[in-house]
Amino acid sequence: MADITIDSLTSGELRFGNLEVRLAETSSEVQAAQALRYRVFYEEMNARPTAEIAAQKRDFDRYDTLCDHLLVVDHNLGPGAAGVVGTYRLIRRPAAARAGSFYSSDEYDISRIEEYPGEVLELGRSCVDPAYRSRGSMQLLWRGIAAYAVVYNVELMFGCASLPGTKPDALAVPLSYLYYHHLAPPALRPVALPHRYVDMRMLDEHAINPRTAIQEVPPLIKGYLRLGGFVGEGAVVDHQFNTTDVSIVVKTDMITDKYLRHYERRGSALL
Repeated sequence: MADITIDSLTSGELRFGNLEVRLAETSSEVQAAQALRYRVFYEEMNARPTAEIAAQKRDFDRYDTLCDHLLVVDHNLGPGAAGVVGTYRLIRRPAAARAGSFYSSDEYDISRIEEYPGEVLELGRSCVDPAYRSRGSMQLLWRGIAAYAVVYNVELMFGCASLPGTKPDALAVPLSYLYYHHLAPPALRPVALPHRYVDMRMLDEHAINPRTAIQEVPPLIKGYLRLGGFVGEGAVVDHQFNTTDVSIVVKTDMITDKYLRHYERRGSALL
């Protein structure tokens, strides 16, 4: 098998046509990712910016200078910041330690994940430019995450994923479905903090048709579920981002195994 190193995420190896997935290498590329996040979260999804975020038209916080930023770059637009059309924020233990906590700890008790003996990775701030929301773009991001997980021996990924709106009652079907059919095992289960906890069991289990309920689950969450992911206990309303959040936990076995098989077949060419 060809060796997989961090160079795989910085050398242009992970490409599909004009699209490349790689880690941000410059401050201008990080700022381009933040600008994309602003357009998606604040302009498209009506999140509420602080005065500083609104003035700069970039979504940013204290984690951005400590973590890795995974990018999808369209080389037809440019090889660097000008070509950024997708992004994911990746936070490992060292970055969380420097920040004082993982980002998710503002909403969830993640002590069981923090105590996990293997390497863990927090995923967040996922977004793709509307013109690039194809299956191919998301698959490219996931291949980048898989390569990153292989490089750093990540065994468990987690983070918060969102459903639209801040009225949980309107989300009773998908939230109840997720609780009854995809709840994380106790040893890995995040639990919403008491002052933010919204019970996901809004409907009786027998009142839910899984085949129709899954259609009300946002595509990103469905993608996590297809990878064998779970949800934590309790939803959290995020008024700043105009969303209702659930905690996601994914063991990396399935995604990294799939990536390794593909990498072994194709050598250094990912796609």
